[in-house]
Amino acid sequence: MAAGFLGEGARVALLARTPEPLAAAAARLSEAFGAELVRAFPADCAEEAAWPTIVDNLNAAWGGLDVVIANVGDGRGTQDALPDAACFVDAWRMNFTTAEVTARATLPLLEASGGNLLFISSIAGLEAIGAPTDYSVAKSALIALTKQMARRLAPQVRVNCLAPGNVLFPGGSWDAKIKNDPERVARIIETTVPMKRFGTPEEMADAALFLCSERARFITGTCLVVDGGQTVTVF
Repeated sequence: MAAGFLGEGARVALLARTPEPLAAAAARLSEAFGAELVRAFPADCAEEAAWPTIVDNLNAAWGGLDVVIANVGDGRGTQDALPDAACFVDAWRMNFTTAEVTARATLPLLEASGGNLLFISSIAGLEAIGAPTDYSVAKSALIALTKQMARRLAPQVRVNCLAPGNVLFPGGSWDAKIKNDPERVARIIETTVPMKRFGTPEEMADAALFLCSERARFITGTCLVVDGGQTVTVF
């Protein structure tokens, strides 16, 4: 997504908890697009105390923000019907609180610019597809938050949501599953995804770019599903 926005001429700030991979990503993007267009802040998005300095820094450097994408998540978990309380707390913090706090911290800048807020949910928040319960519930809550905020912030700020399906990339959960049992994974994709393949990070980025662009200026409160048809109901 960062590369996609940079390719369209935007300036991009990256936030992540772990400094080393964050710095590596910022270096790659800086080399490709120019160091003056890329900033990086090591921070836990769920920590409210981390945000004032970041917001002040960006406001001083760039004079505001036009787009904010809340894209923190982790779909790993147990297959228990009702995970224990600790699992629920962890999943909620990772998949919902990070987005909630990000939105609260950056909303004043988006209101000033008439900008866009995009939450990244999942098809697990739409249907019971076998994903962990705690993760699915948190992602479902993100979709509800999208609709509530969009209605109350229109027409000043547009708020939308992206629900990716199965996305394959090195180091991701599907990459690990393929290494463990490639035949099973191939069977799952063949039988559950009408397009019969994984999605790519670039395809998710294209959808995000559209939702945050002027081409989507009449779209707010929407959850755009990008899953190769996996959640199409079969009668």
